[in-house]
Amino acid sequence: MNSFLWNRPEAEKHATLLLAHGAGAPMDSTFMEKLAGSLCLAGIAVARFEFAYMAQRRTGGSKRPPPRADKLIGEFQTALQAVMSECEGPLLLGGKSMGGRVAAMLGGGGSLPGRVKGICCFGYPFHPTGKPDADWRLSPLEEAKRPVLILQGDRDPFGTKPEIDDISLPAHVSLTYLEDGNHDFGPRGKSPATLDGNIQMAAKAVASFASTL
Repeated sequence: MNSFLWNRPEAEKHATLLLAHGAGAPMDSTFMEKLAGSLCLAGIAVARFEFAYMAQRRTGGSKRPPPRADKLIGEFQTALQAVMSECEGPLLLGGKSMGGRVAAMLGGGGSLPGRVKGICCFGYPFHPTGKPDADWRLSPLEEAKRPVLILQGDRDPFGTKPEIDDISLPAHVSLTYLEDGNHDFGPRGKSPATLDGNIQMAAKAVASFASTL
C-alpha cells in the first residue's frame, strides 16, 4: 500500500502530479519539500511516494543502490493506480532525476490511463554524470505516449545545456532551462539566480504545461 505525502492547493480544479524521488534522496528531502510546496502554490496538487528500496531505509534497511530504472516501472504503476482513487481530474507523472526517467518509461507503456495527460522530469539524467560520451538515455523520452516537460539546470552534470542543444529531441518533448542550475537546480554563489527562484520557475513552467494539456 502506498503512503502519499500530499500538497493540495486551495483551488478546487487542478491537475495532480504523482512525484517520485531521485536515486539517493527520499520523498521528503529538502529539494522535494521545496519543489512540492512551490508546485502547490502554482496550483498543482502533488502526491509524493517512495520506491520500496528507499522506504526500507526508514526502517533500518541497508542503503543499497536502487534497482535499475526499468525495474521500478511496476512500483510507479502501482502508485498510479492508488493515487487515481484519491483524487479527481487530470494527472501528471513526474520525478526527480531517476524518478523522472521511470515516469517517462511508464509513459511509454501501452496501458496508460486516459487521465494521465503529461510527464514532468525534474533534472533528467540524459547520461551518466559528467560522461556526455556515454550512451544517452533518450529512449524513454522518444517512446513516451504523452507530452513531456523537462526542467533542467543549464549546468546539470547529467546533461548540460550545450550538450543537450547538440542533440535532437522529439517534438512532444519540451525543455525549460533553469539559470546556472546544477542537478538540484542550485546556482553558484556569484550567479544572480537563486535556488528558490529556480524551483519557483520550474513550478510555474509545470503549471503552464498542465494548462495546455
